[in-house]
Amino acid sequence: MIYSKKPLVGIIMGSSSDSRIMQGAAEILDKFKIKHEDQIVSAHRTPARLTEYAQHAEKMGFKIIIAGAGGAAHLPGMIASHTIIPVIGVPILVYNDKHQQKSNTSKFSAFGGLDSLLSITEMPSGSPVVSVGINKAGNAGIYAIKILSNEFLDLKKKLKQFKSDQHNSVMKESEQLKKVGLSKFAKKKFKLSKSIK
Repeated sequence: MIYSKKPLVGIIMGSSSDSRIMQGAAEILDKFKIKHEDQIVSAHRTPARLTEYAQHAEKMGFKIIIAGAGGAAHLPGMIASHTIIPVIGVPILVYNDKHQQKSNTSKFSAFGGLDSLLSITEMPSGSPVVSVGINKAGNAGIYAIKILSNEFLDLKKKLKQFKSDQHNSVMKESEQLKKVGLSKFAKKKFKLSKSIK
């Protein structure tokens, strides 16, 4: 299929530190074998590049742009103002850990990512940007697939299977919970999530 040979989705982020969140979008697109092009484009530090990227996206024939940004989060809105390609914004909770600190704790945004969420969703009338939840890049990937599935019927089938797999996973966990009891189930889940981290 064309979507696995040529990138139809552009993933952009305002900073290299955003990559740890934005990889969620790439992972879901990779799972569905959808080719994407990924770049760092800063609305504030590289404004001319932002304009060039919008032109590049149109020239390449991208169907969707997924744009992640933290803080003032102007990237999704600014890209949307330069193109008619649908933009999905990913508000990112800013971590101030670019420089090594003496303590092991990273400093978070004073607004807990709400600044980014509001910046992306409160676009002026006539210039919309769709937004997912804070740090929910995976959901942006799924939303992009839903848009593409209007054009590619096999993606629609894959999405239906994805939803069915989610349903089956919940049913399986529910059966396990019922079988072993809540205390044992929670301990096992907590232990597993700690080992993954």
